Amino acid sequence: MSELIRISPKFRPPLDPEFLPASLWNRGYRARAAAGGRDLALALERSDGSVSVFRTVVLPHEGENVALNRRFVERLLKFLLWQKGGCRITVSGDPEIAAHLRQVYSPGGARAFDYTFMGERVYGRPMTIESSTFDSAPVEKEAAAPLGRHLDGCRIGFDLGASDRKSAALVDGNVIFSEEVAWNPSTQADPQYHFDGIHDSLRRAAARLPRVDAIGGSAAGVYVNNEVRVGSLYRSVPPQLFDSRVRRLFFELQTAWGGVPFEVVNDGEVTALAGSMALRDNAVLGIAMGSSLAAGFVTPQGNITTWLNELAFVPVDYRENAPVDEWSGDAGVGVQYFSQQAVGRLLAPAGIELPAGMPLPARLEQVQKLAAAGDQRARKIYETIGVYFGYTIATYADFYEVRNLLVLGRVMTGEGGNLILSVARQVLEGEFPDVAERIRFHIPGEQEKRHGQAIAAASLPAIPQEEEKTHAIS
Repeated sequence: MSELIRISPKFRPPLDPEFLPASLWNRGYRARAAAGGRDLALALERSDGSVSVFRTVVLPHEGENVALNRRFVERLLKFLLWQKGGCRITVSGDPEIAAHLRQVYSPGGARAFDYTFMGERVYGRPMTIESSTFDSAPVEKEAAAPLGRHLDGCRIGFDLGASDRKSAALVDGNVIFSEEVAWNPSTQADPQYHFDGIHDSLRRAAARLPRVDAIGGSAAGVYVNNEVRVGSLYRSVPPQLFDSRVRRLFFELQTAWGGVPFEVVNDGEVTALAGSMALRDNAVLGIAMGSSLAAGFVTPQGNITTWLNELAFVPVDYRENAPVDEWSGDAGVGVQYFSQQAVGRLLAPAGIELPAGMPLPARLEQVQKLAAAGDQRARKIYETIGVYFGYTIATYADFYEVRNLLVLGRVMTGEGGNLILSVARQVLEGEFPDVAERIRFHIPGEQEKRHGQAIAAASLPAIPQEEEKTHAIS
């Protein structure tokens, strides 16, 4: 199928020359469809009633175009599902394409994982795919949450990671205390472990404050209106206990803290908000390359969206034999290109041998040491990721209105991170000069990352002005 859309990348990843950038393939497809194509719209409705609509043009659905349309629209829906989320999908403009997507995104289809995840796990209802005429496409109804930037009063901010939990105490936006406490939540089957650990961190921060006016936090996973829907931190908790204790964990904590304003969102969103606050600008896409790939977005208006922004699972590579993500079972998605997993995958092509049982964080540390010493094998790993990233930024620019790209995470630490951005800039300037011109990179320093994240998390809830609802320290 790839030969029907001929692309010639100007840059090739040195350790992965067969990489087929989604950005170039989509650009080639759109150029072909522009001459005599048909209008198509994909509408994604979420359980809160918000609706995202993406309009495009597809080829006439006949002959060799059928395979191209199926590839283009299936990958497009995949991107939109993990960027924005949705449980009720309306395909407007072509009933045959709608029927194909309904088969692919079904319990027995190739995207069965996405069907179950988006439907039952995230939004609590079966995922459906419906068809309509283009003129009858649903009306867009985006919901952006005006969370954050509240710095008044005495606040606690916290962040829950896979290996530590962070907390900070703030008075009128000034951090007066912060700490990290080691924990291991992903192996704990008892929900009480999670409650007690978070509660302990809150108490430690509260001990430095005269009172607590509000609590805000961030954590990896999917959170809808403070409710835990999916999270790797809780993966050892049995389903029944997850539903009875973890799903409303933060409501239970809010009650324990006297009902003070309490907000929890995905850690990627808080990262983007922290960047927006530090830059004093909006339209920020935050990307964190760590154990996985986390992302968050602050709109041009300065709001956090109700989208998922799980860019670890959006397509970035369209070749038929792309690396497969072991969790979702899909090929060519972001986590295999922008994370510790990507570094581990590129070790063999680079000719770097490490002990088989060495965990990914330790492997990354070894590659960082080699890069710092000038090892060309390690440099090729970062150059490869840089080419991936340059082409993928152009893909992001097709779906996000972004002018500030915040990049962080362990993969970006040290000389390797600088090399990734340098190569990515070369790709953008060489292939997508319009994107290169409008996007600027920002890498936060250690102090900004630590305190910026705490301040942003703590600033999430607003304190009602008409009442002074505080919780005295006991």
